[in-house]
Amino acid sequence: MKQRLAIITEIIAPYRIPLFNALAEIPEIDLHVIFLGETDPNLREWRVYREEIRFSFEVLPSWRRRIGKYNALLNARMGAALTHARPVAILCGGYSYVSSWQALLWARKHRVAFLLWSESNRQDQRRYLPAVEWLKKQFLHRCDGFVVPGQSAFKYVNAQKIRNQPIFVAPNAVDNRLFSNAAEFARNNADRLRQELNLPQHYFLFVGRLVREKGVYELLSAYTSLNPDLRRQFGLVFVGDGPCRRQLQELAHNFSGRAAGIVFGGFVQREQLGAYYGLAEVLVLPTHTDTWGMAVNEAMACGLPLIVSEAAGCASDLVQEDGNGVLVKPRDVSGLASAMSRMGCDAHVRRRLGQNSARRILDYSPDAWANSVAHAIQEATRHS
Repeated sequence: MKQRLAIITEIIAPYRIPLFNALAEIPEIDLHVIFLGETDPNLREWRVYREEIRFSFEVLPSWRRRIGKYNALLNARMGAALTHARPVAILCGGYSYVSSWQALLWARKHRVAFLLWSESNRQDQRRYLPAVEWLKKQFLHRCDGFVVPGQSAFKYVNAQKIRNQPIFVAPNAVDNRLFSNAAEFARNNADRLRQELNLPQHYFLFVGRLVREKGVYELLSAYTSLNPDLRRQFGLVFVGDGPCRRQLQELAHNFSGRAAGIVFGGFVQREQLGAYYGLAEVLVLPTHTDTWGMAVNEAMACGLPLIVSEAAGCASDLVQEDGNGVLVKPRDVSGLASAMSRMGCDAHVRRRLGQNSARRILDYSPDAWANSVAHAIQEATRHS
């Protein structure tokens, strides 16, 4: 017998659609997704791939404002949407929106199992805000269980929860085949794509928002401190946009005499990302704080070795020292430069680590995520 599951999540993110499609294909699950908004133009310019959606969904009416670094979002009709969906379980992606609390109260009133889908971890800088922590504790106390993407989030939730609620791990995933195929296509058409995209022959790659907390200034400093011979062989490519882009470009321009291979690709939609990954030598994610770091999944699917900050939520799950990459401390420019230098100087190591990345990411698939969520729902409804 199918179990009606309602997932509440913020926007129609491209990397979530394959996960929800996989979950909708599980015979025991009758999935309905409630989006709090279609997209968030203040943060991302993602295209909405509605034509790929193969699950039941709706987008609630919303009012959104950016207040400083915080995102205010109000929705109408959450109660009506849940009443119409009649779920036996709710998986809610987050606690900070009013709609999340409305869904929690609806679940308590109707005796429906309520699980929090949480990516918070110990490295998350938001944990230092007392008001946020108090709000989170109140929410966590009222949940029936939790779904987390990996070890860092598991440890954080396990330390925060008040009752003996179960924690289920559903590994964060992207459409691995889509990215690996796109990377292979790029490598087969390397000369043309390098010319079209103005890419160096070899380069370190950063993919993400150009904001200070992603470690982009440390990355630029580390790159420009590399041996001149290595910089002549390796460029640095930033893919993404954000408030720091103009200043980074100005700094790069000042370094142009020593590091001419710095390229800013701007924001790139999903179907174009494969070219940047496929032609890169190494992905670098030197973030100060990150709930996960989906670019690491994407890069691994494309067979890239990794240099990743220990602060990334995915680091303890996806990055194996000398297996498929190197872990560095956040804000450590010299340590980052050393890792880049070692990786850049040894093509054999890059090839071996990249092959290991491609093998390891096979365990982090949409099907793996969907099966884990289905198990969590079955367990939660059995004990609710």
